[in-house]
Amino acid sequence: MTIKTLITGADRGMGYELALELGLKGQYIYVGSRNLARGQAAVAQLEAAGVQAQAVQLDVTDHESIVAAKKSITNLDILINNAGIAVDHETKPSELSLDAIRQDFNVNYFGLIDVTQVFLPLLKAAPAGRIINISSAVGSLTLASDANTSIHRLQASGYQASKSAVNMFTIKLAAELEGTPVTVNAVNPGWVDTSFGGGGGNRTVQVGVARTVELATSDELTDSGTFSDIDGVVPW
Repeated sequence: MTIKTLITGADRGMGYELALELGLKGQYIYVGSRNLARGQAAVAQLEAAGVQAQAVQLDVTDHESIVAAKKSITNLDILINNAGIAVDHETKPSELSLDAIRQDFNVNYFGLIDVTQVFLPLLKAAPAGRIINISSAVGSLTLASDANTSIHRLQASGYQASKSAVNMFTIKLAAELEGTPVTVNAVNPGWVDTSFGGGGGNRTVQVGVARTVELATSDELTDSGTFSDIDGVVPW
């Protein structure tokens, strides 16, 4: 049976790399993209590489878009909530506008929850549904409160808080689904060198997606409610 995977924000960056790597491992990929033309262009590239894929117009901040996307997907095994935004621009928390914070949360938190809730019935119907939330170590309260870390010095409180919220949602949804075949986990990709956040990350996109690929391809995934990266457990 072919595993079917939906990846939000999959037309570029880490989302595209996830689509490519998981597709080359035999999964059928739904390329979630806010802009359908960009999604279709990504699918053309994926198909040229030997991946079976389908573009799905999906704006995580638009509920009707999410519902419409679900109508085009009959079966789903894996949901990777990858779409994200960061608009803080290193602004101090005392000066960061509420509008910027709302933008961070609308995509990274509220959008992620909306997509998850809409697609959860399909994942529950799968033999072993998996939800993988792309979070970030910058949302770790433990690391942010440690004066010896670079995260403590980072000025991105809107983005960071939205990822902290994603972590809490991961914990609570995993607890709710305990005893079901559906697992829920959060992943820290690290600072990945893509166009996201202005680029310049110290990890290649291949390294950034490695842990997510591992979770999405594990034969028997029993871990749920975890936060991890390629180096192991990330503190909440």
